[in-house]
Amino acid sequence: MTAIYDPSNPQYFDLKDLDKELNRVFEICHGCRLCYNLCPSFPALFGFIDQKDGLVQNLSQAETDEVIDKCYECKLCYVKCPYVPPHEWQLDFPRLMLRAKTLKRKYKQTPFIQRMGDTLMAKTDLIGKASLVAAPIVNKVVLKPGSVSRKIMQSVTGTAQNRLLPPYSKQRFSTWWLKRKGSQVKDSSYQVSLFTTCFVEYMNKDLGTSLVKVYEHNNIEITVPKGLRCCGAPSLHSGDVKGFLKVAKENVLRLAIDVKMGKKVVVAQPTCGYVLKFDYPLYLKSEASELVAKNTFDAAEFLVWLNKSQELKKDLSDLPQKVIYHLPCHLKAQNIGLKSKELLSLYGVDVQVVDKCSGIDGTWGYKKQNYDLSKKVIKPLKDFILTANSNDNKTICGDCHLANTAIYEETSYKVVSPFEILANAIKE
Repeated sequence: MTAIYDPSNPQYFDLKDLDKELNRVFEICHGCRLCYNLCPSFPALFGFIDQKDGLVQNLSQAETDEVIDKCYECKLCYVKCPYVPPHEWQLDFPRLMLRAKTLKRKYKQTPFIQRMGDTLMAKTDLIGKASLVAAPIVNKVVLKPGSVSRKIMQSVTGTAQNRLLPPYSKQRFSTWWLKRKGSQVKDSSYQVSLFTTCFVEYMNKDLGTSLVKVYEHNNIEITVPKGLRCCGAPSLHSGDVKGFLKVAKENVLRLAIDVKMGKKVVVAQPTCGYVLKFDYPLYLKSEASELVAKNTFDAAEFLVWLNKSQELKKDLSDLPQKVIYHLPCHLKAQNIGLKSKELLSLYGVDVQVVDKCSGIDGTWGYKKQNYDLSKKVIKPLKDFILTANSNDNKTICGDCHLANTAIYEETSYKVVSPFEILANAIKE
């Protein structure tokens, strides 16, 4: 038996082979049901098959498409599944869904508006650069939920008009970095290469500056490679493998230079970290991508790792005593543990973890057709935070910028990065 999850294999684009693989995996999942509560795909799948008296082959194309479309690539089923490689059944449900989306895109089985919206959402660098030019106007007019401009955006791109979108910064992180003239560490104990991600570059510069401040406080010298682009997740998750491979090759080429100099790659966002660690080597199949993947760390993961050999400075003041920390799906999927919790705990902070999905998952929660469902997905997270914070105004933090924005939309509580908490406690 050969499971085809590799787009370099000619069979990857064979519709009949895909249907055969979908039936095989759906039957195994229906018999197991271990992932019944992870995402909307599985309840839909199990319900459809139950209605067919367990006969997977009787699923309609519309029912199969609904299962595919409801997968938002959180990757948690892969972590939980007992049948992933090297098991003989070789299940990889997320990559099977990616394959299905890729073929739907290739053979134009998705609506034109959806394809165009996916294409536009994948151009994060282009949109980011254009939006920064007129950030105040874009943030006030274009990004305002329910506005006329958002209604037009919904009709053209399929982006839900009522979804709160992250605002753009007035200055790019790279611009701040250049004006600052790079790292301010003179006698560094370690050097790292920072993959800022498009969120830090265009939307949340403060996360980037806070990360730099915390690292430099611990004598860690940061370099920011020129020419890095979006990690490519929006392209990959919408089925545009060709677009993903293009940016992946460019990013690996630049990051590999620093890695060969002995530097670790530090990533500021969970989704991007997952892509560098797992997707780049799988899709590129190059020594450089493997090298980059093996030397890539989540930003908090690196500090916790470094603390084992070089104790971090603990001279911070005015830290919050208690915080609520939201664990992002794509960080959990990396199987590295709760590194941000560990990091904050090193400084004596009492961390309460909430392990519930935000319903955003890349661009999935932005789409008009997923908006209502995403609101249902985030409700347990919303209820937890509102209850936990009802009598105690705790600081709420999380590593995922998109998830943090969704939490703010649902609760009106501002959510910050763990690095912003630590940076604010560093004495100047």
